[in-house]
Amino acid sequence: MARVLVVGLDPAKIHGSDAEAVKAAVLRGQARFDALGIESDVCSVALDAGAETAIVEALTRKDYACVVVGGGIRKPEPLLEFFEKVVNLVRHHAPTAAIAFNSSPEDSADAALRWLR
Repeated sequence: MARVLVVGLDPAKIHGSDAEAVKAAVLRGQARFDALGIESDVCSVALDAGAETAIVEALTRKDYACVVVGGGIRKPEPLLEFFEKVVNLVRHHAPTAAIAFNSSPEDSADAALRWLR
């Protein structure tokens, strides 16, 4: 069975975000994976010195067929360097995993399915 890792920002650590709404969206996204019979894990990180370590630990904990990088990491231009780090961490620590990008926590399964088929 394919396993997917979703990497995103921890909404509780983002100033000005509606953390509860984002957490609810992540749960809906995980429910979609469950409904499709796809095992998935979430790695939520803060933008601090521990982010890279947390991502590497998540990437190396299990074998993933696909890693979905969340829009919160990918979209804001000030995070471009962090986004590049995340992509390169995936390439290095999960070299056989496809890399997909979601537009919201709720469409992570759809992003992964583009590469799992």
